[in-house]
Amino acid sequence: MDGLKGFTILLLFQLAGEGIVRLLGLPLPAPVLGMVLLLPALLWEPLRRPVQACAEFLLSHFSLLFVPISVGVITQLPLLEQYGGRILLVLSLSTLLGLVVTALVLRALLRGTPADQGDAAHE
Repeated sequence: MDGLKGFTILLLFQLAGEGIVRLLGLPLPAPVLGMVLLLPALLWEPLRRPVQACAEFLLSHFSLLFVPISVGVITQLPLLEQYGGRILLVLSLSTLLGLVVTALVLRALLRGTPADQGDAAHE
């Protein structure tokens, strides 16, 4: 029964994160905010016990989460044999391109920050 209580608590904190993010228009994932809210709440023993029971149950069945993707890959083996090299190449190049674009955008955004202007004054 503690496991169900813990799962309900986890869902309530995710719901609270969702509500706060939508209400305030925050640019961060609602489940992340829910976890941030949950962290200090876990100091309270009556809340920690059921969440721990739920977490232990979920972790003991964690490997089941990989079954659907494994079955999907196995059912598509002929397709992967035919196009696997190309898929790997496209995934690698798109990841690299994403990293480069992110670095360039970050560099452009940081160029106008006050810290950058302060460094120029020291030179």
